[in-house]
Amino acid sequence: MRLYGVLVISHGSRDEGWVQLVEDAVNAVQMPDAMPIYASYLELVEGKLIQDGIYSLEAQGVTDIIVVPLFVSSGSTHIDEISYALGVIAEPVLETDMELLDIRARIHFTSPIDDHPDIAAILYGKIAELSESPQEEILLLVGHGSKEDGFHQKWRQGLTQLAERVRTLGGFAEADIAMLLPDQLASRLAWWAREKPAYKVIVAPLFLSEGYFTHGVIPSRLEGFAYKYHGRALLPSPQISKWIEGQIASVFPYDEQGMT
Repeated sequence: MRLYGVLVISHGSRDEGWVQLVEDAVNAVQMPDAMPIYASYLELVEGKLIQDGIYSLEAQGVTDIIVVPLFVSSGSTHIDEISYALGVIAEPVLETDMELLDIRARIHFTSPIDDHPDIAAILYGKIAELSESPQEEILLLVGHGSKEDGFHQKWRQGLTQLAERVRTLGGFAEADIAMLLPDQLASRLAWWAREKPAYKVIVAPLFLSEGYFTHGVIPSRLEGFAYKYHGRALLPSPQISKWIEGQIASVFPYDEQGMT
């Protein structure tokens, strides 16, 4: 008999508030039947790392683990190393310190957030109050990004498609993207200041939780420009829990009664 469980993986943080936001989102997930779920972290959260989650689920008799990578982009290099450590891919694209994890269960690896419509709805909800005349506003979606070949392109694709979804929801005149790595934020703001000086730029951060990047890095790189920004990240939002539920449903083979 196959018993499914869910392992949600996010990056982790030394900030207890950051971790609690993730825990709250995972705890709010509506699970099929009595399927167990475990919030794990790549690093920085002692006792709640990926291997801890695997051991916990397997101790409950789980034979099949649905892995939900709670990362905002397939372009994250962490997705590459986690996939390798879980045995999803034979070799990582980039060198990693991660080693193969001790796993007996079957692994079902789902996808990161990328340009999911639910996430677009969250982003628009976070910035809606900043918009006054969307027909004269430019949405600038900012993500961490990557300089690595292949990973950069995945970041760009996901950000571009997600920005367009948010533009449509808000009726904004334009949608653009910028990555922090490589540093593109100032150049994009300067470009729009030249091309459409009468338009207002609304900056939306694509980060799971608020912290170092949303409160420090992004504002520091916006200095000297005109813009609207309040730095709200995806969490807290009940729609993150709904997104996790959708990832589970993409794998779990249950009928309308929820039976395997």
